[in-house]
Amino acid sequence: MAMPEVSETDFAIIVFREDDQWEADVLPETVTADLAGLVRVLRQQPSIAGTIGLAGIDDYFFVAIRVVGSQVSVLLSDIGAALDYPLAEQVLEYLDIPVPDEEDLDQVLPAGDLSIFADLGLDEMELAAICSRLDVDSDDDPWDHVEDAVESIAARLGFGLAMERALDVALGS
Repeated sequence: MAMPEVSETDFAIIVFREDDQWEADVLPETVTADLAGLVRVLRQQPSIAGTIGLAGIDDYFFVAIRVVGSQVSVLLSDIGAALDYPLAEQVLEYLDIPVPDEEDLDQVLPAGDLSIFADLGLDEMELAAICSRLDVDSDDDPWDHVEDAVESIAARLGFGLAMERALDVALGS
């Protein structure tokens, strides 16, 4: 199996609490191609509130993962990404959701655990709204980048500055 190309807009960030403070570090871009590998890396980082992984792919979609003890919660920002991207397809397989037919997709639909961050202050409706703003075909004013969506999530969860620094490193800003 050929390795998928890694885009200059791809990133993977690990977020965790240490000494009552959120920290965010850049992970190797190669983990953006392998859900199992990404979960494995997240399991290695202990954290008070669980470990969070946020991966942005090709400025098109993101995957959010949260590991708390043995529980793994996963969210894919757009189910349609599974048509073209191995990581998105792996997320749907993990969630036991079939890859949709292209003709069935007319809007951005998230898949997975929309309550992934509810206990941290980001409810399902807000997270769904963040995902829907990534609809580049929408007449509304979508964000320019997946990083905007991830930064919005980070700001609502209280680690906006740490995420901003990590994204600057990851994206070479």
